[in-house]
Amino acid sequence: MMSRDLRGLLLKLNNSGLLRHVKRRVSSQYEIAALLKNTKGEMPLCFEQVDDYNCPLVAGIGGTRELMALSVGVSPYALPESLAMAIASPLPVEIVASAPVQEHVIKAPFNLDDYFPVLRYNQLDPAGFLVSGVMVAKSVSGGKFYTSVRRMQYLGGNRSCLLVTSYEMRKQISRYEEIKEPMPVAFMFGVSPAVVLASQISTHYYNADKFAVTGALLGENSRVVNCRTVDLAVLADAEMVLEGNLYPWRKEKEGPFGELGGYYGGASEQPVVEFSALTFRDNPIAQTILAGSCEEKLPEAIAREVALLAAVSQTVPGVKRVNVTMAGAGRFHAIIQLDKQTGADGKQALLAAFSADKDLKHAVAVDMDVDIFNPEDVEWAIATRVQADLDVFIIPGAMGSPLDPSHLLRGVSAKMGVDATVPAGGRGYARTYIPGEEKTNIEDYIS
Repeated sequence: MMSRDLRGLLLKLNNSGLLRHVKRRVSSQYEIAALLKNTKGEMPLCFEQVDDYNCPLVAGIGGTRELMALSVGVSPYALPESLAMAIASPLPVEIVASAPVQEHVIKAPFNLDDYFPVLRYNQLDPAGFLVSGVMVAKSVSGGKFYTSVRRMQYLGGNRSCLLVTSYEMRKQISRYEEIKEPMPVAFMFGVSPAVVLASQISTHYYNADKFAVTGALLGENSRVVNCRTVDLAVLADAEMVLEGNLYPWRKEKEGPFGELGGYYGGASEQPVVEFSALTFRDNPIAQTILAGSCEEKLPEAIAREVALLAAVSQTVPGVKRVNVTMAGAGRFHAIIQLDKQTGADGKQALLAAFSADKDLKHAVAVDMDVDIFNPEDVEWAIATRVQADLDVFIIPGAMGSPLDPSHLLRGVSAKMGVDATVPAGGRGYARTYIPGEEKTNIEDYIS
């Protein structure tokens, strides 16, 4: 059984020597973001003094496969399989009457930045942003719930505007606007990486309760509590929750902001959220995730690996693993490992992958002897097993991602598949091997 809340995980990380403490005073204006960029979001950090705030701030707790695996109690390679199993066999939530996250309740009006730091990240960001909140919302009918990480630009006081990019969420907001009612929303901060990972699966595709998926990942029913001012339930063991209402007909300018792909996203009119309550635990712990860091990209990548593996396996049963890479923004590049049975398997796997994920832009198919998590090994396979006229294909004018600025030039994207598998019947592809090389460590031989 894993730690279901952030505090338990931080204790485990600290006891393992993995959590690094920053004791000197740091600024919420750019300084923390610069440190997180320097560490790529891969180092668990606890900033003990942020400006004059009384709460510490943590980041980087789920930015590598090893850290994510530690948080859910599996091996790094087993993360996609564990998420797939959790989707297939979720654990029902446990509803509680009282919860740590409601040990303190502040009702509107209030100034959010009187209680918690609102960070400023990039040079052109027009204001502070809240980027690590896991949003909870529901359909107009109340029959469907949505849980996803959403960013908000802080407008001061108890107001923000919410960036809405997903088709499904825009559709639900439009329905609230049609009936002239605000959408109840809640945003959870200070949660375990398992919560963020579960939030990345597709509500539309899986129709799953993401709190129940989180429980299955952690091997324990997620505890939820009803909000104090809106008709929603949130995780009882979160550190802090913002409750409120989104007003579809009230919009303010949001952005620009440094996006996942490493470029600034443009400014646009987005709906305003008015917070009706702020609830938090005793001695709360703030949390952030740097946009574009591995801590943001990894959960998205793992969720995509689950979907890609399922889709490609329908066509090519020999597919074993998929790696959606961090350098490809956790969505644009994939490496597909397969036990090739026919000469067509490599290209067929690539075509299936492009059909399954519209954001996927470049994909490489490799054999079982290639480590898909080692970029040098993948590059070696491309260098020694690919002839471009035979093994590379391009699909022009396909769908793409708005987070890719090259896609925005034309509104379409080209897909490129690289079949870096050994040609069927090919000779001369036996990799060299030195007996005992995997057990030999030079550090054991030198002083």
